Amino acid sequence: MSTNVVHLRDVQARSKFFTVWERHRHTTVHWLVECFAEFLGVFFYVYAGPQGVGSQVPFIVGPILSIDGLSSVLQIGLAYACGIIFAISICGATSGGHFNPAVTLTLVLFKGFPPFKAVRYIIAQILGGYIACLLIYVQWHDLIKESELVLAAAGTLDATLFTPQGPAGAFGLYVIPGLNLGGVFLNEFVTDIFLALVIWGSIDPTNVLIPPQLAPFVIALAYAAAIWGFATPALAANPARDLGGRLAAMTIWGTKAAGGRYAAIAALTSIPATMLGVFIHELFLTDYARVIPSSQREYMEVHHNHLHAPGKAASDVSSNEKADLEHNA
Repeated sequence: MSTNVVHLRDVQARSKFFTVWERHRHTTVHWLVECFAEFLGVFFYVYAGPQGVGSQVPFIVGPILSIDGLSSVLQIGLAYACGIIFAISICGATSGGHFNPAVTLTLVLFKGFPPFKAVRYIIAQILGGYIACLLIYVQWHDLIKESELVLAAAGTLDATLFTPQGPAGAFGLYVIPGLNLGGVFLNEFVTDIFLALVIWGSIDPTNVLIPPQLAPFVIALAYAAAIWGFATPALAANPARDLGGRLAAMTIWGTKAAGGRYAAIAALTSIPATMLGVFIHELFLTDYARVIPSSQREYMEVHHNHLHAPGKAASDVSSNEKADLEHNA
């Protein structure tokens, strides 16, 4: 490991308040810092991603703005990718970058991630999606109400409100009326396995083709591809995105926004699918005989040197930080 390590404190002075805070953020409130990072990460990609009603309301309102269905799906996929890049790049170093209850539970099963910590992460993730959706609703309130008036005047509000094309569909996830739920489940399950394989392959420390700096973009592109190819038959891909958005829709429109039988498919399918995808990767694609490339070793050293920063007593190192080091390694 390199001995010439430069920490941020070596080159930048910090105010007394933040110096005191720094001591606490690694001990008593470390759990809160991590949960905030998970909250903010989900907030970022929900706020920028598919809950962005800019891709929904113009399609609904019609006379106000006009976007055809194909370009709307393209816009959603690109927005989703941008949100994921923001989430991983800005918040990932603080919490490990789960941003998905299915990923968190899979890490519990395969990497020994602490179960109680996983519960905190999942609550923070769902809350991030929920708050993001409520803020989006406030920002787009006037146009959403206008779209409801347009649909009501046409006599189609009741039939379209809780569908992918309805105003509530910009927040909660709904299935197109008439689709077979068995096919919807299969679409979700297979797509989530695909996403799990890409995520696990991207964070594989022996993958010489995907250095740590590239991983957020590869994962984001995988989600965009999933949206472009399989969002129309209904795709959640993340329980935090689904539950946060569904709870927001229910807060706005009441229990009618719950989503019926499809709600269970959207909220739960990605969990076993992600676990199966990771199992497939561990069984066939993970190889502990491979050499770890230099870019990955540097990434691991950064986490190690953060844990053992000069002036940071052993008693100041929380058990969570030690677990994070093992996880990032």
